[in-house]
Amino acid sequence: MHPRTQYAKSGDVCLAYQVTGRGSVDLLIAPGFISHLDHFWEEPELARFLHELKSFTRLILFDKRGTGLSDRTVGIPHLEERIDDIRAVLDASHSKQAVLVGVSEGGAMAILFAATYPERVSALILDSAIMYAPTDVPSLKNSDSSEWENAALQTWGTGKSLRHFAPSRADDPHMVEWWATLERISVSPSAPLVCHSHLSMPNDPRLPLQRAWHPVSA
Repeated sequence: MHPRTQYAKSGDVCLAYQVTGRGSVDLLIAPGFISHLDHFWEEPELARFLHELKSFTRLILFDKRGTGLSDRTVGIPHLEERIDDIRAVLDASHSKQAVLVGVSEGGAMAILFAATYPERVSALILDSAIMYAPTDVPSLKNSDSSEWENAALQTWGTGKSLRHFAPSRADDPHMVEWWATLERISVSPSAPLVCHSHLSMPNDPRLPLQRAWHPVSA
């Protein structure tokens, strides 16, 4: 059974989030470039991982603006907008301080949030964090963004993009099918979030991260 999905407001944007578990430590996961709260619980290995986390934490999950169950028509979000999404979700879930986990593309927003609001972050964990996809994702190095966008229009919803993010699972039929569904229900192939914000990266997120050198205590 999925945790109840609730909604927080960041400006005019509605953000879907879930809170589950009764641990003494809050833990918020900033997800990668696509996500869908309900679908996360449908993949057995991921669901086991989330159940393990909630066994000793108060687990806070959310879909970033533009993806999943959150508002979709939001243009190309800036990092500053995304870190305000974290703040809004923490406030809505009545969390004063949390362990922050940045996964894939969520790593940049997690780092910048920790630097901007150090009093709200008890620890920072980065999992396969991507600062700039064209250089940080091996299969995308030296690739033309327009070629990737054209390919996405042809293959989005088939799971073929899994090889860029989990190459060791790219030949697993169950994982490919789950990922294909995740693609379809998270965002459309023509969405700016997929074609521009994540892969083309017109604004290199490493630039605002230059000010993110503040200590975060664990």
